[in-house]
Amino acid sequence: MKPRHAIGTLALITLVSVAVVYALSAYAFVPSLWRFVERRHPALDSAGTRAFTAAGIPGDPLNISFVGTEADLQRVMTTGHWVDADPVTMRSSVRIVVDSAARRGYESAPVSTLYVQGRRQDVAFEAPAGKDPASRHHVRFWRMPQTDLLGRVLWVGAATFDRGVGLSHTTGQVTHHIAPNVDAERDKLLSDVAGVPGLQLQWIDAFQTTLQGKNGGGDPYYTDGRMAVLSIDPAVQ
Repeated sequence: MKPRHAIGTLALITLVSVAVVYALSAYAFVPSLWRFVERRHPALDSAGTRAFTAAGIPGDPLNISFVGTEADLQRVMTTGHWVDADPVTMRSSVRIVVDSAARRGYESAPVSTLYVQGRRQDVAFEAPAGKDPASRHHVRFWRMPQTDLLGRVLWVGAATFDRGVGLSHTTGQVTHHIAPNVDAERDKLLSDVAGVPGLQLQWIDAFQTTLQGKNGGGDPYYTDGRMAVLSIDPAVQ
């Protein structure tokens, strides 16, 4: 039979070992693994950096993304006082022209179609910036097919500010012209949704390798190249 003090020493060593393993797991390994999973959604590697027009012309730069369900995305944007854009139909197209000319409000005016990986945007949101839809804040989101290790969906987006209506410099068609500082629109959206409970923000530096260019309508833009990644803390869902 082992001496009583030897048993006590062994029990103490076992207890300390368990505590150390727990501490390393709970406060080091698991958080590190979680940060690795959270750091970059795998779908970003195949999303590209630009949206494209139907003619294949490079359009607006991608500058914001969201990790979560469509219901989560809808809730975040609604809380930030952004509304769904109407679909492009003959009626909505006529209305946006008439309301722009009459300087009449149309908060849910449609946005033109852009493509990522050959797919048109899944959802679009906007917020008015003037008396008519000629100028407005807006963002398009595309749902990526690839999920991360936690099974979460990624939505990539392009947030730009429409400063007015005119003719496209590339096609001659009537279109909205964007303001060149696309970062300002990205940051305005982030500010609007900052109060959503559990919303987390991460940044991916150097996502855009080209920091200035022109969109599909020929409008110049510039950016700091960062991608904002929003997600909801699972603990508050």
